[in-house]
Amino acid sequence: MNRIKNHPILDVKEKKEIVFYFEGNPLKAYEEEVISSALFANGIKIFSYHKKDTAPQGIFCANGQCAQCSVVADGRVVKACVSKVKESMKIETLKGAAKINLKEETSFNYSSIEEIDTDVLIIGGGPSGMSAAAEISKFNLDVILVDDKDKLGGKLVLQTHKFFGSVDDCYAGTRGIEIAEKLYEELIKYPSLKIWTESVCFGVFSDKKIGVIKNGVCYLVKPKVAVFATGAREKTLLFQGNTLPGVYGAGAFQTLVNRDLVKPSDKLFVVGGGNVGLIAAYHALQAGIKVVGLCEISERCGGYKVHEDKIKRLGVPIFTRHTVLKVEGDKSVERVVICEVDEKFNPIKGKEKVFDVDTVLVAAGLNPVNEFYNQAVEYQLPSFVCGDAEEIAEASAAMFSGKITAHRVLKHLGFITTDVPKFWFEKLEILKSRPGNTYDMEPNKENFLVYPVIHCNQEIPCNPCSSVCPKKSIKMKNNDMRSLPEFNGECIGCFRCLIICPGLAITIVDKRKDKENPIVWLPLELNLGIKKGDKVLGVDSDGKFLGEFEVLDVRNFKAENTVAVAVKVKNDISSKITSIRILNEEVLKSYAGEISSLSDEIVVCRCERVSLGEIRKWIKKGVRDLNQLKALTRAGMGACGSKTCGSLLLSIMKAEGVKIEDVTDLTKRPLFIEIELKSFAGLDKKEEEPKNNFSNF
Repeated sequence: MNRIKNHPILDVKEKKEIVFYFEGNPLKAYEEEVISSALFANGIKIFSYHKKDTAPQGIFCANGQCAQCSVVADGRVVKACVSKVKESMKIETLKGAAKINLKEETSFNYSSIEEIDTDVLIIGGGPSGMSAAAEISKFNLDVILVDDKDKLGGKLVLQTHKFFGSVDDCYAGTRGIEIAEKLYEELIKYPSLKIWTESVCFGVFSDKKIGVIKNGVCYLVKPKVAVFATGAREKTLLFQGNTLPGVYGAGAFQTLVNRDLVKPSDKLFVVGGGNVGLIAAYHALQAGIKVVGLCEISERCGGYKVHEDKIKRLGVPIFTRHTVLKVEGDKSVERVVICEVDEKFNPIKGKEKVFDVDTVLVAAGLNPVNEFYNQAVEYQLPSFVCGDAEEIAEASAAMFSGKITAHRVLKHLGFITTDVPKFWFEKLEILKSRPGNTYDMEPNKENFLVYPVIHCNQEIPCNPCSSVCPKKSIKMKNNDMRSLPEFNGECIGCFRCLIICPGLAITIVDKRKDKENPIVWLPLELNLGIKKGDKVLGVDSDGKFLGEFEVLDVRNFKAENTVAVAVKVKNDISSKITSIRILNEEVLKSYAGEISSLSDEIVVCRCERVSLGEIRKWIKKGVRDLNQLKALTRAGMGACGSKTCGSLLLSIMKAEGVKIEDVTDLTKRPLFIEIELKSFAGLDKKEEEPKNNFSNF
């Protein structure tokens, strides 16, 4: 079984096992886990084969947004990533068109769709939705918070790393999984708040009602105000082999590893150097998975440098100015080919690199899930939007965005009269700010016997180290959270700054016993089993090898899930050594294939297996309306409703020299999510009305 049995951050608990069947073979799963995770735990990555060309299908988004993971479970077609496995469930791959068998004597008891009035309906239980719900519920309003998962928190429940930002405003220095718990604990204080988990919003209608499926039953909710905190969905890329099982989004990987404690890979490669890709690579290392490399097409990674440094120090090579050429494999991923690019981002012949891997994570950025909000605005339903649905940013900014939106909602409803304070917007802009300048490290003053070395040299919004120092000896330059922290004062060696730093970018140098050969304490969040007397490989912030050192001591800060490892070094490198390298460099293989522009065989629409060549053909014939293109090729006609290929079609138009303003976008479907007909008929409806659902966190 591909289960994670030991994790440096997550508590691995024993769970009840059940038996299910896949293609007639008995397999074991954990009770209450989703089908996709149960299959991955049993080493199964291929869930079905496409009816058009028998191409193997696996997971891609693991968030219910696409339909790549569809299987037949007890005779029903379901998405494996959001459908739970049950005892004795019979699961099969899709085998062509589904068949419906209705006996003549079958009778149904239909019921009407119930309508519910509420003051505020919030769609999305991530950081922004939870923050908005807490603020609004303080005024004892009737609030319904809807989320499609069984736990609130959104992507927070997948984040095992500590967050950046402000300690006071967004729990900086606290792990995402813990922030989700804190936000939930705040919510359950308010009796007027109803929480509907495992409930799906599927559409917004012209009569100002919003459709929600809860427990398989359809409800029409009519709010005075709607708040859309619907988050974001991952973008994808065009390259050969992009639909092979084993190629999927970073969010899907984090769901498998950090939520369901499944080890889906032995060796993986990450495409994309933003925060999502860098963090996913780090999460893989925490789960004991080898990350053989990460590529970024730009000259530098777009994510925080401290995120980049964390994985570089552990031995992950980062290839900037490189792009993915192709992924190869028989029925699933076996290798990835990347290549250096020129100033026009074209691959350079002879600069290819080949890696043997079983997984490729695509972290190409995010698109706002804003179709619900746009529909509500069109129908003049009083609506507000927050978090990633409004603007892609970090979760720290999303929490503050929810707070601001709540203030606007309360003013709209007449419960407050003041505008949102100006300094709230200023804080939000700080939390949303992109990485700033990077500076050379300044040497520490030699007159200190014990002191922190701060290896964070890029301007980012983060201040936990200055917040926790008991001597107030660490301060932000110019009192600006986006500036660099500076140490100037007394240090008592309390380790608080080392423990709280989200970037693991603070070490403690102790010269009290030996000024020429000081002890340096290095932070770690991995299960390496390091003990006193072991030999470790020391590196600087860029991952450069500094030498082999003996471990003098190990301190385990269990409450923070952080370990500090003490090594003795020469004084001249005491301010340089930052971490311990755990990975060896991969032996690169040569590539004998041809480099060309994007191949016509690349699949653009996953649902309907529409190729890039088909799209290009019709663009060259003058098609500028994506709805016409859809009718001609079926691109965007599949189960996902163009959520995956829609943005790709626009980018292809642009690449073919078409001005975006000349392109007519796809018409959105009236229902944004697939819904079973029996939900509209009320076949699963129970006697009682939906009640407050405070699920166990």
